[in-house]
Amino acid sequence: MSVVSGIIRVMEKAARKAGQRLRRDFGEVEHLQVSRKGPADFVSKADQRAERTLYDELLAARPDWGFVLEEGGVIEGDPTKPRWIIDPLDGTSNFLHSIPHFAISIAAQEPKLDGSGWGDVTAALVYQPITDESFWAEKTRGAWLHDRRLRVSARRHLDESLIATGIPFAGRGDSAEWSKIYAALAPQVAGIRRFGSAALDLAWVAAGRYEGFWESELSPWDTAAGCLLVREAGGFVTDWRGISQPVCDAQVLAGNDALHSRLHKLVVGALKG
Repeated sequence: MSVVSGIIRVMEKAARKAGQRLRRDFGEVEHLQVSRKGPADFVSKADQRAERTLYDELLAARPDWGFVLEEGGVIEGDPTKPRWIIDPLDGTSNFLHSIPHFAISIAAQEPKLDGSGWGDVTAALVYQPITDESFWAEKTRGAWLHDRRLRVSARRHLDESLIATGIPFAGRGDSAEWSKIYAALAPQVAGIRRFGSAALDLAWVAAGRYEGFWESELSPWDTAAGCLLVREAGGFVTDWRGISQPVCDAQVLAGNDALHSRLHKLVVGALKG
């Protein structure tokens, strides 16, 4: 059992406070005030309230840290200190359709020592308010579900593997690219799932529920926490080129240690064709 650090306690306290409100709003989803943010991309009052709760809690705990917020944008802090990357409600469409599969995602990212930008994510938490599952990780300290150590799946054969994805919709994403990757992977694997929350997809790769995940044109708040979870659980996260960035978002290919390279080869072959 891992001793939970101060930073994880801060993140979990904030997530649970925001999650409590999300659970209440989820029960009243038909009465929520909703505004359209873009094609098939809605933002609700619940989303905004959750973000405000997270912001207030984390600001109180670390007043000199900056923020990258899905709704609120970038809020600069002390450039020598870390910043928070936050998605208050990953899976908004699920939430608004009364589908109980959504999460809060929080990551802490360190500045580069030379001041040239942002470096490693060193702490991460993905919290599912409905199931009360708290997936967390710290760099070099492993990934955990509550107090249980997580390891990526031990499956070594694609035909036994479940792969998660996000499907392009309503003008978002590259449908042609996705179709090529799907056509290459689908005949090789046991199944492909699209559940609608990239943060949870990555957390589930870390937990061994999926063997892999791919999606493109995401945002840092969708994946910053999940990337660290997968890596600290023994898996790999890269872009289509096989390059591992601190936060993979434009292109995300995650997999367990046995299958990531094989998934990568299939993706590369599909996109060359």
